[in-house]
Amino acid sequence: MFTIGDFARHGRVSVRMLRHYDATGLLHPARVDPATGYRYYTAAQLARLNRIIALKDLGFTLQQVREILEEKVTTEELRTMLRVRRADLEAAMTAAAARLVRVEARLRSIESEGQMSSNDVAVKSLPSVRIAELTGVATGFDAIGPVIQPLYGELLPRLAAAGITPTGPGVAYYEDAPDGGVLIHAGIEVAAPVQEVDGLRVVDLPPVDQAAAIVHRGSMETVLPTIQTLGRWIEANGYRSAGYPREIYLECPDNRDEWVTELQEPITAAVVSQPV
Repeated sequence: MFTIGDFARHGRVSVRMLRHYDATGLLHPARVDPATGYRYYTAAQLARLNRIIALKDLGFTLQQVREILEEKVTTEELRTMLRVRRADLEAAMTAAAARLVRVEARLRSIESEGQMSSNDVAVKSLPSVRIAELTGVATGFDAIGPVIQPLYGELLPRLAAAGITPTGPGVAYYEDAPDGGVLIHAGIEVAAPVQEVDGLRVVDLPPVDQAAAIVHRGSMETVLPTIQTLGRWIEANGYRSAGYPREIYLECPDNRDEWVTELQEPITAAVVSQPV
């Protein structure tokens, strides 16, 4: 048998924690010396301790841990529960990391206020472009990444399976979704005829007479300051927006921080109100 100190060292927990587990009924010692009150544990009890720690570290309350252990779940059932819980935690970590990126982008936008450079924006006409696309709906612009990335993950394999070779960069554009949210069009330039191809739409985007264009360098999660610079430029130069900007993915290396994307926002001359 192990003393409580030895058992704590082998289980990588504190003596205080073992006493707490004893008091709450989660893990009683195998024997308590009636004369001294010393607690003693067996090596076999390490299995129960491992289950307690794993469940607690995955976010279960001690009451939930007790209920799980009292149900005498099998090792395979426990493994399945832990995998599900781990997936939940990984998803939460991914969402938290994405929120941090958005917060950092918002801070950079705040820091860059009043530092807009007219050299960053150019007015150009946009020719018609033919793209093959997949579509999806995001709840809002803060939720585009998790939707558009899988769309592009599907797009190239489907094009290859259909025997269609891209002829230019990726092109994304957006619309208001009928039931709210944002309708995402994830596309890439092709020369194929306009048709439905294996679940893909091949469409011709119409030409645009005037668009304000700006180049964004970095991942699209950090695009907010660039978008707001573009918006401020449009207003300051006597234009108004005529729709969502297109995104032209000029360079897309594996490192997203090295991406180069051109934002092309349709514009028209602003209507000047006349004094009454």
